[in-house]
Amino acid sequence: MSETTSRPDGDELTYEQAREELVAVVQRLESGGVPLDESLALWERGEHLAALCQQRLDGARAKVDAARARNGGQD
Repeated sequence: MSETTSRPDGDELTYEQAREELVAVVQRLESGGVPLDESLALWERGEHLAALCQQRLDGARAKVDAARARNGGQD
């Protein structure tokens, strides 16, 4: 298994780390020549990383919205 897929979950990753790893996964898949089993593992890892990135973005949006609400909606 490659270094890209070595972490079991990645939930401890920051948005930037998860995005960087996701880019590496996509590049690896797009390059071709990866055995089927590894391709499937990379795909699953990519799905997990994409969901993690979305979760981090949603959390950031919620924090921004909460801060705006505390400030009476002012930017």
